[in-house]
Amino acid sequence: MFIALQNAVASDRTILVFGDSLSAAHGIRPQEGWVALLTQRLQSQGYGYQVVNASVSGETTGGGLERLPRALQLHHPAIVVLELGANDGLRGLPLEDARANLARMVRLSQAGGARVLLAGMRLPPNLGPRYTEQFAHVFPELANQYHLPLVPFLLDKVALNPELMQEDGLHPDARGEPLILDNVWPYLKPLLNK
Repeated sequence: MFIALQNAVASDRTILVFGDSLSAAHGIRPQEGWVALLTQRLQSQGYGYQVVNASVSGETTGGGLERLPRALQLHHPAIVVLELGANDGLRGLPLEDARANLARMVRLSQAGGARVLLAGMRLPPNLGPRYTEQFAHVFPELANQYHLPLVPFLLDKVALNPELMQEDGLHPDARGEPLILDNVWPYLKPLLNK
């Protein structure tokens, strides 16, 4: 483990996935999650990247902002996949705060030399149409402002299919994880160097 971390620090070929339970393989085996599947795809296609999954279940953008400087210092990633915001939305936290936290994380990542891929999220409609719609706009607005590639909706083709979701209706099961990777891949691939 220590040797791998040393190599990550010395390498500009590290991808840092910085997210919440949707990237932390919540409720399934870690090797079934989309981040582990990403590692396999990168290896099978000859990309020499190491993937560091620094995702934490339940994480908000505020918690992520507190953790990110250390993760950047430790791993020196070439690419940061920023997948946060869903828990802010589910808790009804002020969207201005979530947007500001995400913007600060983007700037911190870029200041550290990383390219950022932003993962967009949507909320279930039970929080009301106004909040839900405003939440959905946060991600494309940030992507536009900071000229970032954007995964429009991380759970596209997964979230509304009960056969691909766990019983809580919020987290994909192992069958949904490859589809999440397929949602991420077209936006991540252009950032990669062979």
